[in-house]
Amino acid sequence: MTDPATPAERPRPAYGEYATPEEQAARIRRPEVTTALENGQSPAVAPAAPRPPVTPAAPTTSGPAAPGAPAARRPRFFDRIFTFALLGYGLFSVLGAIPAAADYSQFASTFLGVFGVDEALSDPAGARGWGLAAALVLGIGWLGTFALTWINLRAARISFWIPLVGGFVVNMISAVLLIAPLAADPVVWTALQNGLMG
Repeated sequence: MTDPATPAERPRPAYGEYATPEEQAARIRRPEVTTALENGQSPAVAPAAPRPPVTPAAPTTSGPAAPGAPAARRPRFFDRIFTFALLGYGLFSVLGAIPAAADYSQFASTFLGVFGVDEALSDPAGARGWGLAAALVLGIGWLGTFALTWINLRAARISFWIPLVGGFVVNMISAVLLIAPLAADPVVWTALQNGLMG
């Protein structure tokens, strides 16, 4: 019976496990080792230099979030669609309301006619400034709402509520400005109250 440890009986190495470190280095084409072996020298095999640590890239707000990133940072498709729909509706409304508010005499007669009031403002020229102020609030209010919404969208945050809140606040302020001349005219205000009551 032969000894399994004898070199004649050892299986042929398949993956280089019997190679010396110098032979392994020569096989993977390390130039300093290959040159030393060709010159008949015994090279000192130094361990390979450690690889630099891999740092994860900083997340961007424009592309999809990396796996494991918080869900709040992910762009929300439906939020963007709803947000831009609200901004578009607000722009359409503001572009229609600005000319009506600027022509305050026409606005007042139309508004009073809805409630069946036949009275006219005693000082339509003085009320024109209130209409221009309301038109200015509408225009600047929409621009400010758009700017805040855009900043929030760039930060990948939920943004649909900004046009809703902005539209409510701007419309309330402009409504107060448009009603102020009517409330300041006692005859018109009394007739309007009677029209609302009955």
